[in-house]
Amino acid sequence: MRATVGESAESNAPTGKSGDLAAAVIHDAQRLVSLEIALAKQEIKDMAIGNGIAAGLVATGGLLLILGLLVAVPTLVVVLLPWHWQAALVWAAAYVLLGIVLAVAGSARFKVGLPTRTLESLKENKEWALRQIRSNGR
Repeated sequence: MRATVGESAESNAPTGKSGDLAAAVIHDAQRLVSLEIALAKQEIKDMAIGNGIAAGLVATGGLLLILGLLVAVPTLVVVLLPWHWQAALVWAAAYVLLGIVLAVAGSARFKVGLPTRTLESLKENKEWALRQIRSNGR
């Protein structure tokens, strides 16, 4: 009877040590942190590339606006000559219109803010870690 009682007491003991479980949780948490850092770097890189393109569009739009102004000044001179001022005006208006379109398109593409996917992933990982801690504490 004693042997049966001893065997049943040993079968209720956990199969792994709590230290091993804690080490596994720490290892998983470290891996999650490194993955989160990699995700944040990738999101920031993507945002920087998008903002670089947007800045290029805005700069090009500004350059074309300046060119439109520089073309408009000689247009006033051409006004003194009959029939030539219409062509110069259309040319200057095309530069100004194209510059405005590029500047608006570039400014609409700017995106500044926190990396949303990283924040969502961090919340999920926090919940996972809390569940791991609670389940190992029981």
